[in-house]
Amino acid sequence: MITKIKGQLLSVGEDSLTLDVGAYEYQIAIPEFARRQLQSKLDAEISLHTVHYLEGNPMQGKLTPRLIGFLNEAEREFFDLFCSVDGVGVKKALRAMVRPVREVATAIEEQDVKSLSGLPGIGPATAERIVAKLRRKVPKFALLAALDDSRTAAIEPDVMSEGFSVLLSLGHSEKEARRLVDAALEKKQNFKDVQSLLQAVYEQGRGSDSATP
Repeated sequence: MITKIKGQLLSVGEDSLTLDVGAYEYQIAIPEFARRQLQSKLDAEISLHTVHYLEGNPMQGKLTPRLIGFLNEAEREFFDLFCSVDGVGVKKALRAMVRPVREVATAIEEQDVKSLSGLPGIGPATAERIVAKLRRKVPKFALLAALDDSRTAAIEPDVMSEGFSVLLSLGHSEKEARRLVDAALEKKQNFKDVQSLLQAVYEQGRGSDSATP
C-alpha cells in the first residue's frame, strides 16, 4: 500500500494532480482544499500522504488502483474517519472536502448540521450521521487551525494531537485542552516534542495564576 509519495509537481487539475517520481508519473486525486494550496507550487518538489484504494466493481472483474493525496498525516487520518460514516465512502468524502479539515472538524464538534449539510453531496440526514459517529473523535483535528495561523509556532500535527490527548487524560475538558494548546502555540516557539509543548502549557498557566490579583 502506498502511504506517502514525493516528487515534482507537474500539473494541477480540477480534482487531481500529476507528480513526477523518477521514471514514473502518478495521477493523484486531491480534495478541493488541498488543490487551492498546491496550485501555486508547480515544478516544486512536494510530499503527499496518500490513501490507496481500488475503484470499480469486483463483480465485473475490473478494479483500478487510485491514490488520494493530502498535505499531512492528520488530514489523511481525518479523511479515513469521514469515509467510515455510513452513506459516505471514498468518492463522496473526496467530493465533500471543499473546506479545510479544521473547519469541517469544528463543524462536527459543534454539531453544526446546517454547515455540514452544505458540503457537496452531504445532505441533512448524512450530516446527522456524521455528527453522531464522529463528534467525540474530531477535537484534535479542529486544532489544525493553529497550524495554519501565521502567529503560531512550528509544530508537527502529531505532537499537537498527542499533547491534546495528554491534557484530556489529565482531566481537562476538550474545550479547555484546546484553549491551553492554542495559547501555548501563540508564543511562536518551536515545539519538537510533547514534553516541550506541555511545559509551555503549564508555564502559561502559572503565569496567568500569578497575574491574578
